[in-house]
Amino acid sequence: METTKKKVTKDTVIGDLLKENPAAMKVIEKYFGNGCFTCPGIRVESISFGAMMHNVDPEKVVKEINELEES
Repeated sequence: METTKKKVTKDTVIGDLLKENPAAMKVIEKYFGNGCFTCPGIRVESISFGAMMHNVDPEKVVKEINELEES
């Protein structure tokens, strides 16, 4: 059975993303730091919210995560 990965968007919840795609950890750490992994907000906060908190363009983060899935 083949699983199809959902396309990541800026509204994707960070915790859900990491559960579905552990490889995305390196992108999240790159832009948001490793404190993200111990923050309780990871279960409800979106990539867009994290990007706003870290003054990063959310589209840049999303693009890099989606490129991981393509390789």
